[in-house]
Amino acid sequence: MGQTTKAHLAPSDRGPRLEALTLGGLLDRQAARHGARPALIFESFGVEWSYDDLRDRADRLARGLIGWGVAAQDRVAVLSPNAPEWILLELALAKVGAVLVTVNPALRANELGYLLRQSRASTLVTTCSYRGYDTGAAIAGLAGGLPDLRRLATLGAGAIPGAATLAEVTDLADRVTEEELAARQASVGSGDVAQIQYTSGTTGAPKGAMLTHHSTVNNARLMADRAGFHAGDRLVSAMPFFHTAGCVCNVMGMLAAGGCLVALENFEAAAMLDQIERHRGTVTNAVPTMMIRMLEDPGFAVRDLSSWRIAFTGGTDIPASLMRRIRDEVGAEPMIIMGMTECSPIITQTDPSDDFETRIATAGTPLPHTEIRVVSPETGEVVGLGETGELQIRGYLTTAGYFDMPEKTAETLLPDGWLRSGDLAVVDGNRHVRIVGRIKDMLIRGGENIYPAEIEAFLLTHPEISDAQVVGVPDPEMGEEVFAFVIPRPGTTPEAEALRAFCRAGLARHKLPRFVEMVEAFPMTPNGKVRKVELREMAARRVAEVTT
Repeated sequence: MGQTTKAHLAPSDRGPRLEALTLGGLLDRQAARHGARPALIFESFGVEWSYDDLRDRADRLARGLIGWGVAAQDRVAVLSPNAPEWILLELALAKVGAVLVTVNPALRANELGYLLRQSRASTLVTTCSYRGYDTGAAIAGLAGGLPDLRRLATLGAGAIPGAATLAEVTDLADRVTEEELAARQASVGSGDVAQIQYTSGTTGAPKGAMLTHHSTVNNARLMADRAGFHAGDRLVSAMPFFHTAGCVCNVMGMLAAGGCLVALENFEAAAMLDQIERHRGTVTNAVPTMMIRMLEDPGFAVRDLSSWRIAFTGGTDIPASLMRRIRDEVGAEPMIIMGMTECSPIITQTDPSDDFETRIATAGTPLPHTEIRVVSPETGEVVGLGETGELQIRGYLTTAGYFDMPEKTAETLLPDGWLRSGDLAVVDGNRHVRIVGRIKDMLIRGGENIYPAEIEAFLLTHPEISDAQVVGVPDPEMGEEVFAFVIPRPGTTPEAEALRAFCRAGLARHKLPRFVEMVEAFPMTPNGKVRKVELREMAARRVAEVTT
């Protein structure tokens, strides 16, 4: 049979077979295999846990959750920066069959209220403050508007009236036997929803992508296998656990390999280099911005980074020059992934058997058991190899849908199982994929997906703003920066700095516009739509003017 000329790649069965495995089952299996081997190092918390420790602590918390009244398929929101308790909650909730709802701790009250209401979360575990923001006060102010919320617990310093502490919840384990936990865990199926990850569309309304045990655990297994991860690996990363990059790629990826996760609370270049050097890190997971800062850290040249074997990155355009620098200055090999939350998350990944130039020029090939095609956005027909179209994905990895949003689910998941990515892609004759753009207006700043409609909707709540449009502009460090064009209301003259301060009070930090410009009107198409392509060009010119 001749080679196809169409950009439609059937799923490959090379690599591990899919397993009907839950996250709790994976933890138990790996603890039995690796017992005393290190599973988690979190130096800032004084944590160095073996696989036995990780399983035992997760089991005790799981029994505490049962004693607290958390039922199977209850949605439990976790709002916290990286911490050992975050991982324990991920594992314990999986064992009791509850659904982890991941929450970015940078969200403000209005954003948090929407997420808790839309997910109908029955339980919230939260820190009381984050980077100076009084999260506890925000939650206390929301309490009356959250009819589904029945249980509230805090972790870390601080308190919220009426809330338990996570330590108190854990102590409820004394009321629940190991046999009761075993029975509950046995009732959890691999097809059950394990977590809800919130992502947004061009409408600006965040959507909760439901990911199953089957999709996330197998995605992590397949990623780890292709990368060549093994039980001697130590993955050093500050990627946030509320992202799939943290809770799937890092936590489950190392769990699947039997390796050790060396976690950081947040990214700081010198601290990351410290951890690689001190713990002989072999793998890093970091967005390009982080890698650039590590390479440019003043102490980089005197570090012993000889253990660093794999530089794992994704989330934005990956400069080939950066990957060459990492190979030349560190000796680490590139591992580039392309994924999306709705795909649990990895779709394609570089193949270590490819030559170096291929590995840095493409997003790799689909992971096993993953079917992809590239279709014309206009006709829906599969395009030819080398032609551009929308990337679509089908297989075990795709979301079970958006929680309580059937219409949005139908827009993304087609009746025959294909998931529309909204990405513009090209497939070459060797099955390699390149992402060449995005159909949606999403922009990516420092690895964080940002959806202009969310920022636009917030700006329109300002009394002096008539209309707003947000676009991305290229930035050499962050990948893209946020540029807001604003039409003032008649008779008003809002100042750019005042608008940025307004955004700081109501939006997460990564969504804040770096640039704000007042305009009288937006460029429009003949049928009345805003021409964002012209706005992007205008924004790029403005930035060039102020930086030259």
